[in-house]
Amino acid sequence: MEKDSKNLPLFFLGDRLEFPPVEAANEDGLLAVGGDLSPERLLLAYKSGIFPWFNEDALILWWSPDPRMVLFPNKIKISKSMRKVLRNDQFRLTQNTCFEEVLDNCAKVQRKGQEGTWITPKMKLAYLDLFEKGFAKSFEVWEGDVLVGGLYGVDLGHVFCGESMFSAKPNASKFAFIKMVQECEENGYKLIDCQVHTEHLESLGAEEISRDFFMKILQDQLYTGQ
Repeated sequence: MEKDSKNLPLFFLGDRLEFPPVEAANEDGLLAVGGDLSPERLLLAYKSGIFPWFNEDALILWWSPDPRMVLFPNKIKISKSMRKVLRNDQFRLTQNTCFEEVLDNCAKVQRKGQEGTWITPKMKLAYLDLFEKGFAKSFEVWEGDVLVGGLYGVDLGHVFCGESMFSAKPNASKFAFIKMVQECEENGYKLIDCQVHTEHLESLGAEEISRDFFMKILQDQLYTGQ
């Protein structure tokens, strides 16, 4: 064990399939370094409230931030303009028809304050593996026969862990997000894990909750009733 820049323990993972408790994460939410991106480790991570996020050519970093950005499905905010988009026939939605293409488009998105992409070739292979095993899901938005937006994430059955989304046309990613949330609500999902705060997610109804509350919901220890 070594010390990070905030003088808190930084855990280095080996070959054993394990993670430290999320309470051991530092102020920024960084919990551990190393390990691998096997399907087994990724599923253990998501089920434990942990997700990978790192730059290309860097060590694998594992995070569990406090607070946690989430969206309770029945709290989705849909603007008047988006309600109009949802009613017209501009877009159509499919699921799991081109997961890899959605992944590739998400990797190309230029994000403010971020150099390169965290969807590295290793990460891409890892999520493709999860998809083939039925644990990852994509929502695709089409305008005619052209893919213009979409998102993907890890599906835990009662929590959908959103990973990334893209939009090649205005409102396409919002269309995918709203449709995904509505489906989750219809199927009794307790929340959408959005990981960290962004103004865009907040505008759609996402909010920050304590990591402790998030973990109780994730571990199916309570019914939120929200």
